[in-house]
Amino acid sequence: MAEPTATFDDYLPEALQFRSPAPLVDIGANLTHDSFARDLDAVIQRAQAAHVTTMILTGTDREHAERAVALARRYSGLYATAGVHPHDASQWSRGLENAMRELHREPEVVAVGECGLDFNRNFSSPADQERAFEAQLGLAVESGLPLFIHERDAGPRMLEMLRTWRDDIRQAVVHCFTGSRDTLYGYLDLDLHIGLTGWLCDERRGHYLRELVRDIPLTRLMVETDCPYLLPRNLPAKLKGRRHEPALLPWIVREIAHWRDTEEQKLAAATTATARAFFRLTDNAGLNDNEEVT
Repeated sequence: MAEPTATFDDYLPEALQFRSPAPLVDIGANLTHDSFARDLDAVIQRAQAAHVTTMILTGTDREHAERAVALARRYSGLYATAGVHPHDASQWSRGLENAMRELHREPEVVAVGECGLDFNRNFSSPADQERAFEAQLGLAVESGLPLFIHERDAGPRMLEMLRTWRDDIRQAVVHCFTGSRDTLYGYLDLDLHIGLTGWLCDERRGHYLRELVRDIPLTRLMVETDCPYLLPRNLPAKLKGRRHEPALLPWIVREIAHWRDTEEQKLAAATTATARAFFRLTDNAGLNDNEEVT
């Protein structure tokens, strides 16, 4: 017998039903992941109830980028990125480059990526990663779209490559930043944007980020879940299945606001204004005349 389809209110316990005081943009949501297939409508409804009004769906390869575009056409407030993750960099080819170029012309696509360097796992060799990233840097220049960057244990080499291209690239965000203080300052010196996730909520791995969040200007800071990954470890209630989703973004914003010693509403409004400017979002999904985003 098939499992019943999840409904709007049967996944998050009441203690996890947060609502942001201002509309939020989740700049990194992997809603094309198979774990969302059975209840995507409910996931999006829960996000909207939490005041997460806009979601950027991450395209990590051709298949997932095409699926992200299809979802962005289906749901209001959703957009897509299109790129090849460094884990899959060994698959880069002329044909794949042309396919990405075509995807970047779709109006739903607002960034080139997820692309970059991952010297932590090296599922593709460093040489293949650099080759694919270099090509996608060129596609960002060609398309005029910003870059959505993945970097793990590759800060020095990433900074070297970005310095070479920085004058030609409109904007770039290092999504799910987990690097060192020196790497963060290097990115900020290049006027890059920084995406923060629930990594900050992990007392084992992310505690050092709490000391750095004040150093990121609000005009450079964006927020994301990277769902279904990186479920915050300090949630006030247990979540069955432990699948992260956009409705939990307000909890991450609350944590960042705490460590920045700032008001949650101010942080929410500022990160939304920054994200909307970065991705050139012109719709007013989730906003009304009484809500400020600047």
